[in-house]
Amino acid sequence: MRKTLRFPSLALLAAVLASSAIDAQERTLQVDPARTTVEFTLGAVLHTVHGTFHLASGRMSLDTATGRTAGELVVDAASGQTGNDSRDKKMHTSVLESARFPRIVFQPDRVEGVAAPQGVSKVQLHGWFEIHGERHEMLVPLEVHASAAEYEATATFSVPYVKWGMKNPSTFVLRVDDHVELTVHTVARIGK
Repeated sequence: MRKTLRFPSLALLAAVLASSAIDAQERTLQVDPARTTVEFTLGAVLHTVHGTFHLASGRMSLDTATGRTAGELVVDAASGQTGNDSRDKKMHTSVLESARFPRIVFQPDRVEGVAAPQGVSKVQLHGWFEIHGERHEMLVPLEVHASAAEYEATATFSVPYVKWGMKNPSTFVLRVDDHVELTVHTVARIGK
């Protein structure tokens, strides 16, 4: 089963950090949950499962001179849905255990690469991805669309959920992938 999860604020943060090397300063980015999508795709033998999660909150600070970042993006694990009630129940009780681990969190610590102050750039965001009670180091590729005071970012990456200790929901008949693809699209504004 393949799942795709998007963390849009990752790309936005990367763009802001990389785009302002000339104007070095500490900046704050406020991620808009209403303009953020977190999608997952899980490959299976007979079909591909698609679903979504909701971003609960997102805020980051960055040092445009060094690329150092701080903050976090928080996804509500219990908000995950695929459109199939029985599959969703199994995902929450057996795989994510969302009652026990209610948050999925990404905490960035640096941006690698340089984003243009206007237009499209590709960078990478390094940080820690916490899911199912465990933290995992990640380097997430971001595509950033920068404008005057707003950044739009898209990140697509794979989460090896079985390797990271979660149960594979495969059955004798239905076999799913051992990793899920996540795509996050977000919009963030530069704060003061």
